[in-house]
Amino acid sequence: MATPGRIVLNRKGMRQLLRSPEVLADLKHRAERIAAAAGSGMEVSAMVGQNRARASVITATHSARRAEATSRALTRAIDAGRG
Repeated sequence: MATPGRIVLNRKGMRQLLRSPEVLADLKHRAERIAAAAGSGMEVSAMVGQNRARASVITATHSARRAEATSRALTRAIDAGRG
């Protein structure tokens, strides 16, 4: 039994939540906003892993890699994914 004031998470429930289609859709939407803010040549990928959903934005073209290397276009766009 848990002590008073202590939170005990339901691991199975948390895994289901973190792997849910709603969480995946939210992460993909955030990644798409980041990619749009960073400029052309950015590629979005979203998938459900063993424990949780995840999304990423990568530089897919030479010009996008150059923009990241010289002006940190992708790094500066991270705030577009918040909120």
